[in-house]
Amino acid sequence: MLGAALVACGARAERRGATVLYASGADLQTINPLFTIHPLAKQVQKFLLLTTLARYDSALRPVPYLASGWDWSLDRRTLTLRLRRDVPWHDGTPTTAHDAAWTLEAARDPATGYPRQSELAAVTDVRAPDDTTLVVRFARPPAAFPDVLTDLAIVPARYLDTVPRAALRRAAWNERPVGNGPFRFVAHEPNRRWVFEANPAFPAALGGPPALARFVVVVVDEPTTKLAALTGGELDVAGINPAHAEFVRRDPRLAVLDYPLLFTYGIVFNTRRSPFDDRRLRVAAALAIDRREVVDGYLFGFGTPATGPVPPGVPGALPPPDVPLAPDSARRLVGGAPVRFELLTVGSGEAALEQLLQARLAAVGFRVAIRQLELSAFLDRVYGPRHDFDAAVMGIPGDIGLGYLAPLLAVTGMPAATDPVALQRTFDDSVPVAFLYHGRGLQGITRRLRNVAMDVRGELVTAAQWRIAE
Repeated sequence: MLGAALVACGARAERRGATVLYASGADLQTINPLFTIHPLAKQVQKFLLLTTLARYDSALRPVPYLASGWDWSLDRRTLTLRLRRDVPWHDGTPTTAHDAAWTLEAARDPATGYPRQSELAAVTDVRAPDDTTLVVRFARPPAAFPDVLTDLAIVPARYLDTVPRAALRRAAWNERPVGNGPFRFVAHEPNRRWVFEANPAFPAALGGPPALARFVVVVVDEPTTKLAALTGGELDVAGINPAHAEFVRRDPRLAVLDYPLLFTYGIVFNTRRSPFDDRRLRVAAALAIDRREVVDGYLFGFGTPATGPVPPGVPGALPPPDVPLAPDSARRLVGGAPVRFELLTVGSGEAALEQLLQARLAAVGFRVAIRQLELSAFLDRVYGPRHDFDAAVMGIPGDIGLGYLAPLLAVTGMPAATDPVALQRTFDDSVPVAFLYHGRGLQGITRRLRNVAMDVRGELVTAAQWRIAE
């Protein structure tokens, strides 16, 4: 699969010129931002194919993007955004405030299924009085600029507004999307690759046309295959296993980029059914885990132990709760009789993290059956309407506005508030997730690629400025 995708692009670096091949462990799930959970897919939408009304700068301040600016009313219940006139869709038609209004209204509609729909609950009205003015009214003043406006990419209304909201997942646009970002869609081969090419009409005020000719997301689900393709010159950028970092560093053609992430791993419990409808057993599992062992032995130090959902230093983070390694206490809470459950995870192969957790949990009385699934099957079982899982090991992509907390709590089956402080306290008190670690990003990158910067905003935040060394 990898070989066929690479041959189609020109496998070796010297033959591909200004085409960059970027490895993804799974297909992008969907290109429609109204449904996306997959973190790389969201970045492709926000930073390559489409645009958001605002985005965060390197100091994590919201700054204008598709909207050239905005004003609040005196009571801070009305936000008026002024949209740029010089950002055409890739078919040549202008992007307007009507596109933005339609996108927000679709996201507000429960029939659509937008994952962050709860964050729009305070919005009472969205209107576009003309092509460049968007007015958003709130029932109560937001505490800050709405983070969702930096996360939800705007889509072209005329391709989607005739589709019933409940059927938007099957819209034809999802298969051949027309965007307005620095790269435009060329092709998608399911479970193989997504191909994008530079948009020559992207306005200079937003960075201008990319220096790269093409950006190709190649699906490579096996870590060893990914590593071999990176070191063999068949990939330009690939996430690497911490155990392989030193090996990659020794290759003079490659560099290792280590950067902070808003990405937390945890065991997510399904509180709707046994055994984890019992808080005592959730607490027991959390007390059984040696987080330092996970960070040192599994991550080789590329991460920090986590006992809460928000990494320290992120605006709005509460001090994490004290969850010690306490196997004796965990054993008493389990109560002697074996507690059996299935632990879902994404991937194939050794499942080193899951086996480590399995051993720690077995020592206090849990009998854990590990089940590995490919990404779409995992998402269906965990996020789907049946929520068909006992517990799942999963990475939890975050966002600067902490909008990910409510959807995560909803996955566990617990009612979610809208206030990030209250949500963090619910995670602390009810223990619907046994948090493991806050991850760091680790990418192997060809040295022919320049201007690459990655941070908590994402791996692709500067992709439109990447270039190939002369």
